[in-house]
Amino acid sequence: MKLTTLLVSATLFAAPAFAEQCASKTTTQATNVSHVTAVAGESYKKAKSDIVETAAAAGSFSTLLAAAEAAGLVGALKGDGPLTVFAPTDEAFAALPEGTVETLLKPENKDALAGILKLHVIAGAKVKSADLAGQQITASTLNGDLSVDGTDGVVLTAPGSTATVIAADVGASNGVIHVIDTVLLPAS
Repeated sequence: MKLTTLLVSATLFAAPAFAEQCASKTTTQATNVSHVTAVAGESYKKAKSDIVETAAAAGSFSTLLAAAEAAGLVGALKGDGPLTVFAPTDEAFAALPEGTVETLLKPENKDALAGILKLHVIAGAKVKSADLAGQQITASTLNGDLSVDGTDGVVLTAPGSTATVIAADVGASNGVIHVIDTVLLPAS
């Protein structure tokens, strides 16, 4: 009887310590699982396609992508970034005077085409629409400055044209795309 009482007493004294040890392991495991879930969630939420792949998947930027290819800029748009790209739609390119796109796509006009496309890119920053809301700023692109007016939507003014952002914050793994309705042109 004394042996049974001793075993029961030892078990009762050991139970809280054993329970605490189990709870500690459970908490540690829960913390580790929570951390992995958070990291996996961030990876899942992060865009997997770069700017070029994202634009191609959208289906309304074939002229922009052909122009980037002709200008030798596809590699830069697929690079690490971060980049902010103001992407004119196919309709925006179609609104240029007749023959303009065809002329720009010729190899002898590669530098002029690159200059136009670089006016649409801010390097080193992922500028979101929330960053522009209510602001009137000058943004430095790869080919000069743009006036950005975010007080009523977002309107971009280059020396030779004005464009309106018609869709904002399209995420890509190396930056963000804002869709615009007009091809921005540098001063002539």
